[in-house]
Amino acid sequence: MPNASEAPPTSSLRTDTAAPACHDVLIVGGGLVGASLAIALDLVGGDAGLDVGLIEAAPPGSLPAVFDERNLSFAEATVNALAALGVMQKLHAPTGAIRRIHISRRGDFGRAVLEARDHGRDAFGQVVIARDFGDALEARLAELPRVTRYRPVRFVGLEPGEAGAFRAVRVADGGGERVLHARLLVAADGTRSQVREALGIASDSHDYGQTLFVTRLRSERAPDGTAYERLGEEGPTALLPRGDRHFGLVHGVAGADADAVAALDESAFLERVQQAFGWRVGRFLSCGRPSTYPAIRTVARHLTAPRAVLVGNAAQTVHPIGAQGFNLGLRDALTLAELIGSARAADPGADCGDAGLLAAHVRRREADREQTLAFSDGLARLTANDAALLRPLRSAGLFALDRLPSLQAAIVGGALGYRGQVPALCRAGSGA
Repeated sequence: MPNASEAPPTSSLRTDTAAPACHDVLIVGGGLVGASLAIALDLVGGDAGLDVGLIEAAPPGSLPAVFDERNLSFAEATVNALAALGVMQKLHAPTGAIRRIHISRRGDFGRAVLEARDHGRDAFGQVVIARDFGDALEARLAELPRVTRYRPVRFVGLEPGEAGAFRAVRVADGGGERVLHARLLVAADGTRSQVREALGIASDSHDYGQTLFVTRLRSERAPDGTAYERLGEEGPTALLPRGDRHFGLVHGVAGADADAVAALDESAFLERVQQAFGWRVGRFLSCGRPSTYPAIRTVARHLTAPRAVLVGNAAQTVHPIGAQGFNLGLRDALTLAELIGSARAADPGADCGDAGLLAAHVRRREADREQTLAFSDGLARLTANDAALLRPLRSAGLFALDRLPSLQAAIVGGALGYRGQVPALCRAGSGA
């Protein structure tokens, strides 16, 4: 194991003399998962602290594009962890508690309703506006002087050669290119991860043939804590209870129809969504301008390379049905931070990029990752298939889910964010 004081190799490219010679951990991507990881690493670093670098494409005073008006569904485990990290306390907009989940499918008989109180909870989780979450992360990061932020800076590539004691990372800003060094490189740069590509890690993708329209929506009846998942052959139509008397809408359409739907005016768009969803919350009155996202599943074949690890959407991007994506990615980040913290507690000079530590991370993430991927993909494929033979099976499944506590318990555990070996921060204060 290399000594923490060992100097990194020199580089012929420009270096930033104000930056440390080498970071313990260098995170590429300042979005939801990357920023959360930086905060978690600062927490677990101990008195000596970890030397953490965060590469962000957005300049100071600006948020990454991912922090828009979309609605994020935080599972209980996620809420616990973000509260322990001091992020939930920084939110300004009211959150919306998810106290029940109502599941149905257009054209099928039956429905299932899961009540949080039946499982000893006040709520399954909270609905948070992405922009408000971005502001909260920014406010928390501003309190952490030990995190070195490079912004606006973009990842260019890796210096050639095998990783030894360090990873040499090429980045660029308005002044040109330079090289940063890190004992551990973390790819948190999203679905089309350039870091993943530079590491030579292949991925598998599946296009569900759906485009998701996301916005806020106001209806005759204000949210009452119910999250609705209305399934259909073109994708889900979900309403999430926000804290501002609006619903967060996710409306799936066939990819071939996306341009035509995007061209609809507000009245025609509301009419379309009303037909897909029904009248459970009364007439839809207004909505914001929707953003669109293709529903594509992308899964990396490996999570690690020498002195490098993938987290969040760089590791796996799932169909948004069931709201699993960020919750899963945060557990990636928290598991990594927990392992690094444990290693540093045992040995303050422990190498964050040690191969044994990365292997332990892969083992710890295996069950949660596989189960969540299987659940999300299976649900997306099953509910979108309009074959007549599947309709009675789906109806029977909804009937059983509504009435069998044992079946509900299996679903609820995932909805709360407790799959596999859960990071300790996810259980903080929950009694779970």
